[in-house]
Amino acid sequence: MKLSDELKWRGFWNQTTFTDANLIDEKDFTLYLGTDPSADSLHVGHLAVYMMVRRFLERGHKVILLVGGGTGIIGDMRDTQERELTPLEEIQHNKSALSNQVSKLFSGKEFTLVDNYVWLKDVQLLPFLRDIGKKFNMADLTSREFFKARIENGSGLSYAEFSYTLLQGYDFWHLHKNYGVNLQIGGSDQWGNLLSGVELIRKKDGAEAFAMTSPLVINKSTGRKFGKSEGGAVWLDPQKTSPYKFYQFWLNTDDQSAIDYLKLFTMLNKAEVDQIENMHAQMPQNRLAQKTLAQEVTSLVHGKKTTDSVIKTT
Repeated sequence: MKLSDELKWRGFWNQTTFTDANLIDEKDFTLYLGTDPSADSLHVGHLAVYMMVRRFLERGHKVILLVGGGTGIIGDMRDTQERELTPLEEIQHNKSALSNQVSKLFSGKEFTLVDNYVWLKDVQLLPFLRDIGKKFNMADLTSREFFKARIENGSGLSYAEFSYTLLQGYDFWHLHKNYGVNLQIGGSDQWGNLLSGVELIRKKDGAEAFAMTSPLVINKSTGRKFGKSEGGAVWLDPQKTSPYKFYQFWLNTDDQSAIDYLKLFTMLNKAEVDQIENMHAQMPQNRLAQKTLAQEVTSLVHGKKTTDSVIKTT
């Protein structure tokens, strides 16, 4: 199966800056995915986009994982209200924890881990405004969904928060220039920020770069954003969500979603998922799809030994 077909079958294919899906199969990519240290752990809502990147990695594309020590100082935009600024010492702690976590998630695979604080800390205001700010059109920026949502709900946004999209665009340009990055992947809520980098690279260097998002995963049984339980977020950090509770979260998936999640969150191939789907349809009371899902994802995040122990406890 071609990578483009696999991404569509798994449910990863969402917004793209290109119209020809064959580009994914014909071009060699050096891609990056960034995460800001707003917490000291990823939660399962983040996991889908990391698994999307993993598909590229498995096909021989180069991957850069970015921890946003620089952009985290400002804080990403939300469509509801402004984020509280995270204390600098907390950012440092979170950055270290996330670096360890993403390294474990891609353990055994070759990738590059970077921190945008390394280059953003040296950016000077006047050169930045002259060289970067002049490349952005306010009409384009204010037409984006996050901006319109904040204006319409009356909360507004600070200049610092508004400048975040310029910083993320700068990250893409910096990585393009220094690492040869030509594709950025993110969640669908990052689409506007991804476009900033694509446009900046085109305007500054006359080069073509691409952007692609994974869709927002919704819990079909509740209609809520995926990854939230009654007790809050389901974290990958075993100190925040125990491996037992983590396993139970996946085990309690509804029948409607279990097969979709096998495609999104596991490394199982199409033949394996199809077989599980057929067996589950014949005997849903055995909950084969849920058990396989829970075992696969818990093994990916916490390791096989811990997962075997959790299964015995269960």
